[in-house]
Amino acid sequence: MKTIEEINQSKVKQILSEKKIPAFYPGDVVKVGVRITEGKKERIQYFEGVCIAKKSRDINSSFTVRKISFGEGVERTFPLYGPVIDSIKVIRSGKVRRAKLYYLRDRTGKSARIAEKIRKNIGIDVDTKPETVTEENVATPAVEPEAPIKEATETVKAETPAKSEAKEASPAPEAKTESTEEKK
Repeated sequence: MKTIEEINQSKVKQILSEKKIPAFYPGDVVKVGVRITEGKKERIQYFEGVCIAKKSRDINSSFTVRKISFGEGVERTFPLYGPVIDSIKVIRSGKVRRAKLYYLRDRTGKSARIAEKIRKNIGIDVDTKPETVTEENVATPAVEPEAPIKEATETVKAETPAKSEAKEASPAPEAKTESTEEKK
């Protein structure tokens, strides 16, 4: 006989196979697409704000998003695996040191800002790994590197006598240096 925890975990796996939920944490700015039914029509309304709390309880997991709308603070708590959630997108990652950011309720303006944390994996699913560099991935040159260097040095040697002849042909700089030496 299955326990409640096993049933919840199997339900979470089923939901995750159907839709992708990115890894986000408190302090991140998230854009949540919420399904809204008006009569027979269904549409998606986006709620963008700072995630101030996240509760991990298997199927009962939820997160709270706070935003300022027309000068008034608005908070919404969403079920993480609920059918109301259409999509979750991480806009920006925040650098915070607490799990619950309830102190933001009392703050306004610049004091309510959260520093941005630069994450390399933003926008990438947790399960996927970045491509690793291997010998097959690296493009190998068709010509050995020593051959172009030798050709380049030969062309430089060929050009240098022509430049020195050109310098000898122009007497103007030498005449100027002699006249300045005579004045001294």
